[in-house]
Amino acid sequence: MEEALAFLYGRIDYERTPPAGYSSRDFKLDRMQRLLARLGTPYENLPAVHVAGTKGKGSTAVMVGAILSRAGYRTGVFSSPHLDRVEERIAVDGQPCTPEELLGLVERVRPVVAAMDRESSPLGGPTYFEVITALAFEHFVRPTDSRSPPVVAAVLEVGLGGRLDSTNVCRPRVAVITSISLDHTRQLGSTLESIAAEKAGIIKPGVPVVSGATAPEARAVIRRVCRERGCRLIELGVDFDFHYRPPRRLEAADQPATLDVWNLVPEPSCGYKDLSLRLAGRHQAANAAVAVAAVAELRRQGWEIPESAVRGGLAEAACPVRIELLARRPAVVVDAAHNVASVEALLEVLGESFSAHRRLLIFATTREKDVPGMLSRLGRHFDEILFTRYLSNPRAVPPEELEAVAAELRLDRVRVCGDPATAWSTVLSTAGPDDLVCATGSFFLAAEIRSECRSRPFPPC
Repeated sequence: MEEALAFLYGRIDYERTPPAGYSSRDFKLDRMQRLLARLGTPYENLPAVHVAGTKGKGSTAVMVGAILSRAGYRTGVFSSPHLDRVEERIAVDGQPCTPEELLGLVERVRPVVAAMDRESSPLGGPTYFEVITALAFEHFVRPTDSRSPPVVAAVLEVGLGGRLDSTNVCRPRVAVITSISLDHTRQLGSTLESIAAEKAGIIKPGVPVVSGATAPEARAVIRRVCRERGCRLIELGVDFDFHYRPPRRLEAADQPATLDVWNLVPEPSCGYKDLSLRLAGRHQAANAAVAVAAVAELRRQGWEIPESAVRGGLAEAACPVRIELLARRPAVVVDAAHNVASVEALLEVLGESFSAHRRLLIFATTREKDVPGMLSRLGRHFDEILFTRYLSNPRAVPPEELEAVAAELRLDRVRVCGDPATAWSTVLSTAGPDDLVCATGSFFLAAEIRSECRSRPFPPC
C-alpha cells in the first residue's frame, strides 16, 4: 500500500503547490481525456450530477449523494480534499473505498500513467488530481471487487474552478453551481464575474443548471452562459427558496436544524415542510435547498426519488470539519472556513447555536488567502486567539506573520503556537467546561486539530 500511495503523492499536486494561474498550461482537459480514453473511457455512460462553486459544493454533493442512495440508486460521490486517508475521496453509498480497493485501482491505472509520462508529449504526465479522478471513475464503473456492482449514478465535486477541472469531462444529467464568493483569486480572478465564469465552465449545452449563486454579478454570468448554451436555469431565490430554523445550544445536546423548501421547479406545487438537517447553518440550509432542487430536476427526467429519500438523505448527510462539534464541555468546533464569506457563515452559526462563557480561537491559514479580512471578522468574537501553522501542507502561513496582521488590526490577547499540537495543549490547559474552542482558517488545520482532539480529549467534567 505504501508503494501505491508513493505513486500518487509523487504526482504534481496543485492542492499543495498551486500554479500561478488557472490556464491550459497547467490544467488540461485534453490530458484527462487521453488518460480516460486509454482506460476505456469509464465515464462515458455514467449518469452524473456535477457540482461546482466557491462554498458549499462538498456539502451539496454529499447531500445529493445521500438522497440518491436512500432512493435506492447505488451512488458514487467523488470529493476533495480528504481528512485522513485518500480513500475518503471515493465513496459509494457513503462508504469510502477500502485500502485494498484503492491498491487494485492504482495497479490498474499506473501502467497507463507511466506510459503517458514516458511520451514526449507537450501535455506532460497526469497530475495527482487527474489520477485520483480517474481512480474514482474506475471504482464507480469497474470496481476491483467483483462482488460489488457498478454505481448507477455519480455525484462529482469540482476540485478547483470548473472550466478546466479534471471532472469536467463528465456527461452530467444536471449541473449544480453553489454560492460564489472571492477565493482562489490568483488562479480564478479577482472579481465575482471572473470566478463565476470559471465555475460556469461546467455548463454543457442543453444540460439543466441549478444555481445557488445569489450575488448579482455571479448570477448575471451564469444566466448569460445558460442562454448561450441553451440550458434551462433553476435559481435559488427565483425558482425555489427555503426557510431555516437553527438549532439552539448545541453544546448541551444534539438537535437538528430544520428547514422548509418550496416552489420547486418543475413542480410548482411541490414543497417540503420541516426537513431535518444534520448540518448547522443558514449556508447549509441553502446548500440543502440547492440539493433538493437538483433532485427535483432528476425527478423531472424520470428518476424515482420519493419524499422519504429526500428527508432521510438530508437528515443523515454529514460533512466532517464543516462546523463539526467534537466535544461539549468545553464545546470544541472545527470548521474548514478559509475565506471571508465562510468565516461569516461560521460566526453566524456560533452566535445562534452556541452559548459560551469564553471563546478561544485556534487559527491557521494558507498563503494567498485574505488574512486581514478573515481576522478582522473573527477578532471581534473571540476572547483569545492562538495562531499556529499546520504541518500537512507547505502553503501554511507562519504564525508570526499572522500575529503581525493581528497587530495591524489592533487585536490583542493573541499567542503564537508553533504547531497544532502545541495549540491544542494550550487550550487543554486553559479552557474551562463552559468555554468554546473553535479551530478554523483552513481545511488542513481543521483536520489536524480534529486528530489532536480525538487522541487527547478534554477530561470528563
